[in-house]
Formats: sequence, structure tokens, C-alpha cells
Amino acid sequence: MSTEKNPRRVAENEAMAISRMLRTSPQKLNLVAGLIRGKKVEKALADLTFSKRRIAGDVKKCLQSAIANAENNHNLDVDSLIVAESWVGKNLVMKRGRPRARGRFGKIMKPFSELTIIVRQVGESA
Repeated sequence: MSTEKNPRRVAENEAMAISRMLRTSPQKLNLVAGLIRGKKVEKALADLTFSKRRIAGDVKKCLQSAIANAENNHNLDVDSLIVAESWVGKNLVMKRGRPRARGRFGKIMKPFSELTIIVRQVGESA
């Protein structure tokens, strides 16, 4: 006897991808995630391709993963996908430091983030 299949975490016309341990602060990542919210996936990919921000490449990789999940795992039409949701969460913070004057210690915090993207099929078949 096999175990029961896990229930879907998103709706039938949606697909999701998560990127963890992205080496940037959540505030900076949220600026790029906000850039693609609500857009069609072709437009979102073009915006990320030509963005000057360093983390835009990792966001693009996560979006491409969500698109591939929609196409291969959930049989959704790629041409009618939009970025329904994209949100950012905190991950761990590496604590580093640097000796300062008069015996003090300057804290250097190196934050990590995680990104979740949900794409949704809209149009005639949704």
C-alpha cells in the first residue's frame, strides 16, 4: 500500500517555485519582486533580463522554474500565465565583524532571503 498523495498547495490553475538562501537583504529583493507582480510572464522575464540589479538574475531563475513547473507538472498553457504573487521572506543572517578603534567590535550583518513566486493561468481556460 502506498501513502496518500500530498494535497496541492496552490489552486489547479497555479504553479509555484521557491528560491531559498538568496544572498541579499529582503528589502532589496522585494524591490525586484515588486517589479514583476501582476505582469505577464513574457514581460516579467524581459524586465528581469534588462534590470541593473544584481539579484535580478536569481529572481529570473526562480520565475523560469515556476514557468517550467506550470508547463511540465501541471499542464498549464505558458502563453497565458501571469505572475499572480511574489513575496519575500527572511532567512538566516551571517554575523561577521571587524575590529574598530579603542577595543570595540563593528558588527557586519550579512542577510539571506527567500523568494516565492506563484504563476497563474488566466484567459479562456482558467
